[in-house]
Amino acid sequence: MNLTRLPLDLDIAAAIDELDAHPELWDLHPERAGSGSPHEGVSDIWLRYRPKAELTDALRYREPFIPRFYPEWHALPELRPIVFTLMAAFESVQLGGILITRIPPGGQVKPHNDRGSWHSEFFNSKIYVPLRANTLCTNWCQEEDGQYRGDTMAAGECWTFNNQVDHGVVNNGPEERITLIVCLRTER
Repeated sequence: MNLTRLPLDLDIAAAIDELDAHPELWDLHPERAGSGSPHEGVSDIWLRYRPKAELTDALRYREPFIPRFYPEWHALPELRPIVFTLMAAFESVQLGGILITRIPPGGQVKPHNDRGSWHSEFFNSKIYVPLRANTLCTNWCQEEDGQYRGDTMAAGECWTFNNQVDHGVVNNGPEERITLIVCLRTER
């Protein structure tokens, strides 16, 4: 299945408290949420990705690079045990991008796929860890049979998803949805 809950629950309380103490970290890198983007209206915190100085035009997002930690990673040390637990659980051979997304009540990530991007294809395991969630926020993903499957995710759960197929999120709940996304290279 392209959207799968894992039998791993994480203690995210310290991480969400730390995140709440640093509202200034949101949207320092607003490129993903620009007008016309599937992520329009979504807020991000970039923790690890291609060095910012190398992102000089749209093509630079699609070519190979060595991910680096951004200063925001160092401001949120409570995320480290979560990320390294995921790396060990998946027997990861390399850590890719790390991102925190926030979808407001009534917001969405519009249908899209990430095919054609080196990062999304090379880092072949994508892990969602909801940090704040509600029962009216649905993540959905296209399955192999062409049908769409949607699930709600609870805070602290771990999910994998295939970002090479169409996927999106609709938050019909009264609270924001905040999710940590960790990209890993695995040899499984």
